[in-house]
Amino acid sequence: MPIPSPTGPLVTRDTVAAQLLGLGVQPGETLLLHSSLSSLGWVCGGAVAVVRGVLDALGPDGTLAVPTQSGDLSDPALWSNPPVPRDWWQAIRASMPVYDPLITPSRGVGVIPETVRTWPGALRSAHPQTSFAALGPRAAEITEGHAPDCRLGERSPLARLEKLGARVLLLGAGYDACTSFHLAEYRIPSPQVTVGRPGQDGWEAVPEVSISSDRFDQLGHDFERDRAVVRGRVGAADVRLFPVADAVAYAERWLPLHRSREEEL
Repeated sequence: MPIPSPTGPLVTRDTVAAQLLGLGVQPGETLLLHSSLSSLGWVCGGAVAVVRGVLDALGPDGTLAVPTQSGDLSDPALWSNPPVPRDWWQAIRASMPVYDPLITPSRGVGVIPETVRTWPGALRSAHPQTSFAALGPRAAEITEGHAPDCRLGERSPLARLEKLGARVLLLGAGYDACTSFHLAEYRIPSPQVTVGRPGQDGWEAVPEVSISSDRFDQLGHDFERDRAVVRGRVGAADVRLFPVADAVAYAERWLPLHRSREEEL
């Protein structure tokens, strides 16, 4: 059988930088990037080229932040993708490695955030499950002080990004990946949960706000309909660009309305 040709378009570091600047990315600004490498096309240099292209667009005064979550450092009783046998749970809890911001890999957020995490000079926040990594002059301000009992709330990098006037860049990623919406969950009445994870002194249970990305696609659709969102493409990827603060404020109004309707059903 003939070898299939690569699926284009051809995307390079220069392609990424030029097309982001054409969409309105400003040198010197701060971006929170959610991304999908495979959506871009055939990328010469892969994730490294994408990161270099974004950094080129931001320039030396700009800052890039990404989610570097490690949700596998969690209670195996809640795992579903895939689940593990019940008789394994205790052994997994007892032997699960403690979070180390230098070596714990990110999980479920794609290869581009993992590339940023390991980039020279990158800083990473301290939360063992919902950390963020950042590169640039504002990296320390974004990542420092991430409280161990605040996954995505007021004492997390999300609130810092909002305060700094950062914008969200969805690069081939959908609104279901938009972590900014979670900050709104901390500002509205939300259920409390107990989060299990490995700690320095053994397995620990931490009270937290319940967070969920259910219906974030619909929330994003309504947000884009009602608010100013820059839309375009980089390579073959759909791109969205908007302020973190706008997304949080819209979600603060949208989530209580739609969740209350669900509860009445």
